[in-house]
Amino acid sequence: MPLISSLKGRIVFNSRGSKSIEIDVVTDNKFLGRACAPSGASVGSHEVPSFVDNNPELTLRKFNSNIDKFIGVEASNPKSIFEVLKSVDTSASFTGIGGSVAYALSVAAAASASNSLNVPLFAMLKKQGPYRYPYPLGNILGGGAHAGPGTPDIQEVLVCPIGANNIREALQMNFDIHREVRVQLEKMDKKFTYGRGDEGAWAPNLNNDQAISIVAQAIENSGLKLGNDVALGIDFASSSLWDSKREYYNYSRQGLVRTTDEQINFVDDLIEKYHLIYAEDPVNEDDFESMAIITRQNKNCLVTGDDMLVTSTDRVNEACKYGACSGAILKVNQAGTLYNSLDFAENCAKNNISLITSHRSGESVDSHISHIALATSSKMIKTGVVGGERVSKLNELLRLSEYDLIKGMADLSFK
Repeated sequence: MPLISSLKGRIVFNSRGSKSIEIDVVTDNKFLGRACAPSGASVGSHEVPSFVDNNPELTLRKFNSNIDKFIGVEASNPKSIFEVLKSVDTSASFTGIGGSVAYALSVAAAASASNSLNVPLFAMLKKQGPYRYPYPLGNILGGGAHAGPGTPDIQEVLVCPIGANNIREALQMNFDIHREVRVQLEKMDKKFTYGRGDEGAWAPNLNNDQAISIVAQAIENSGLKLGNDVALGIDFASSSLWDSKREYYNYSRQGLVRTTDEQINFVDDLIEKYHLIYAEDPVNEDDFESMAIITRQNKNCLVTGDDMLVTSTDRVNEACKYGACSGAILKVNQAGTLYNSLDFAENCAKNNISLITSHRSGESVDSHISHIALATSSKMIKTGVVGGERVSKLNELLRLSEYDLIKGMADLSFK
């Protein structure tokens, strides 16, 4: 039973150059686990805040003043870490110690314990299989909160290599499409600067319709068949478009607005036209009724809640009352601790909601979410396509192919 013997926290910087909290946990005086908390640009209003009073230095001081309380705690059980954190911070959303500390401490403890026990993290978190690879959901082209004002309103146009036979082939498909999109953009814009957004997706000066169309064309140009080899997905990030005072969706970059009914029709039309396999946050985060309508009308698409669910068991329970969401994003830092996230995953499974484990736009080179995706039987892992902080997760999936425990790709049941 690995016990925590020492801890150390520090302020580091994420992929956007913003401050983050990183924590080292040592168990049994020799087994190191390290984790750095990520952060999002498109942030749900119901998720756990990263810092105490939005202050990284204060957050680190809060952690340092409570280090002794974690000495001797059993590290392989995420609930043990959670319980000590809640004894220190009784708030509902870790406002007293900071979500970044809750994340980094709980994940680092689990990583240290897996090193101590000499088992991969995914197998420690889920002691029995089956273990199957999630499909890598790649952000190819985007805009919104992840890119500049000349880019599309839609935050992400994504690809999912549903025809891949193994993880290496799946990753290669995503890389090939990403490169082909650049070729197409060069043809359209002779002055294209190769600009990319926070997650490595191309960030061109296109409207929303052009953005989706060019990725669909790039799939075909790569020798792949849309809907058979590769499926499209869209992250609408609709809460960032929603004007609550005027009660419409403001696509300001394209110069148009949509009522709620028009937004539903817009989403339905895109799902039908492009055979979308994935639609994330197609309506604003509190509109469970409209989300339920889209879910009912699109059985072959993972209608997915991110800002709507924020990795919260309570929010999933609310969504289930309406029949909203066939898919759910799992972001550990939205919930705070690894224990909260595993509880969320279990609740989604009970309600037949498929999981998509996801990175954040502000990332580190940590690869823990690759293991978390396996441990939670996630259908997909959303972690970008290019950039060191994105590729680190993808390369970890390749390393994990050396374990005979993991069998093939997940079955999306949409082929």
